[in-house]
Amino acid sequence: MSSFTSHFLTPYRALREPGAVRRDFLASLVVFLVALPLCVGVAVASGVPAELGLVTGIVGGLVVGFLPGSALQVSGPAAGLTVLVFEAVQEFGLGMLGAIVLLTGALQIALGLLRCGRWFRAISVSVVQGMLAGIGLVLILGQLYTMAGAEQPRSGVEKITGLPGLLVDTLSGTTALTAAAVGFGTIAVLVLWPKLPPSVRLVPAPLAAVALATAVTAGFRLDVANVTVRGLVDAIQPPGLGDLAELGSVAVLGTVLAFTLIASAESLFSAAAVDRMHDGPRTHYDKELVAQGVGNTVCGVLGALPMTAVIVRSSANVQAGARTPLSRVLHGAWLLLFAVLLPAALGVIPLAALAGVLVHAGCKLIPVKEIVPLARAHRGEAVVLATTAIAIVVTNMFEGVVIGLVLAVVKSAWDTSHVHVDVRELTGGRLVVTLTGNATFLRLPRILETLEAMPKDRPIELDLTVVRHLDHACRTTLENWALRHNDSGTEAVRMMLPVAGSVADPPAAAAADSRVEESAKARTRR
Repeated sequence: MSSFTSHFLTPYRALREPGAVRRDFLASLVVFLVALPLCVGVAVASGVPAELGLVTGIVGGLVVGFLPGSALQVSGPAAGLTVLVFEAVQEFGLGMLGAIVLLTGALQIALGLLRCGRWFRAISVSVVQGMLAGIGLVLILGQLYTMAGAEQPRSGVEKITGLPGLLVDTLSGTTALTAAAVGFGTIAVLVLWPKLPPSVRLVPAPLAAVALATAVTAGFRLDVANVTVRGLVDAIQPPGLGDLAELGSVAVLGTVLAFTLIASAESLFSAAAVDRMHDGPRTHYDKELVAQGVGNTVCGVLGALPMTAVIVRSSANVQAGARTPLSRVLHGAWLLLFAVLLPAALGVIPLAALAGVLVHAGCKLIPVKEIVPLARAHRGEAVVLATTAIAIVVTNMFEGVVIGLVLAVVKSAWDTSHVHVDVRELTGGRLVVTLTGNATFLRLPRILETLEAMPKDRPIELDLTVVRHLDHACRTTLENWALRHNDSGTEAVRMMLPVAGSVADPPAAAAADSRVEESAKARTRR
């Protein structure tokens, strides 16, 4: 058997165990019931036909489910990309969405083949949590308008400032108040469902909440908007040549990079979380990145939503007892059968109920329980998290994530540039200033504050021999300080730079000693 074939067959060896096929079959039904309302809800919130969410879920099961990478992780449309997809559709149009997703998939495949999957794990956890929190906030703010049957503003700031007016309009309008009641009722079911007996909780909470909201709406004939149904074939719109030609624009490429970064990071972070839930085969991150890229390429060809690995479906898959990829493949088959045989069933689902599901999902994206402990233990990380989230709300997804990444890099540079300044006095009045740690330009203000407060009429030695790192900017500034600090007639400041073979450049150290010596001779002549 070739190694290529073994990669596909190895995860299925567990099917030889007694009862394994039955467990995977039942797990696939659970994942299907969890995925169905989420696929539809994410699509509607993204501003695309509901059927496109099902298409992405089907591809996540029938295509990505067969590929090696993570054995139990389930892929499909995710709430984490809802905001970015909505912005892309609003700016470039629905036709361009397929082209953007297609290029995103191609980039993911290239990154996986170049073995870059492991590097996505190096992204700061605070940035990822801040990204998810920002997505959650924007998702909540936007779906509050959908719950009331109102059109949501485009920017996050407008969503916030428009809330008082939305509240007034909702309370004063019968239709809006009815829709909001359906939405909040859906949220209440989602919150209370985990507290019910285990026998009741066999039905997934999102499915139960949407089913109850649909039954109440239909039973009482409430005047609320429902999902618009177009049919699976009619909803699929492959990108045209004109759409592919537009991929060269800077704005579109920026969106593609945002899709690639966020989808890849969310998928691989999800894989790490799923690996902790079971004792089966571990995830191969490069192969998983390729699998996600293949899935997104197919979704792009079909003009569907982008996909990521979804932690909600993946955890449901593991908890339902799945042992092999068969469960996620079958869940894609159930989605396909539903979309082909029962498409009209989507038309009876209230939009407010789906909005309630997404508001609940948005709340779960905000790490409320982790923020306070994080702020106490690592204040800088909490600042990165909060800044990333706020930046996403105020600007957009791509700019917010970039701001978070830059801030994380700056924080890391600041932490690693820790330096300690010690001043001691020797016999005869000579002062010795010793620097330890990493002397970089980031710490220059603190270093110079101590040095400039030193007396100018006493001999001073600046000892840098134990510094772990001395960058060029810091060394040059300290040399200039040594040349100019002491008054004329006082012995010049003596610098002791790191010896040869350490962090400083020996020729530069010799040059510095030479300049200090010339300065001392000049003072003597005066």
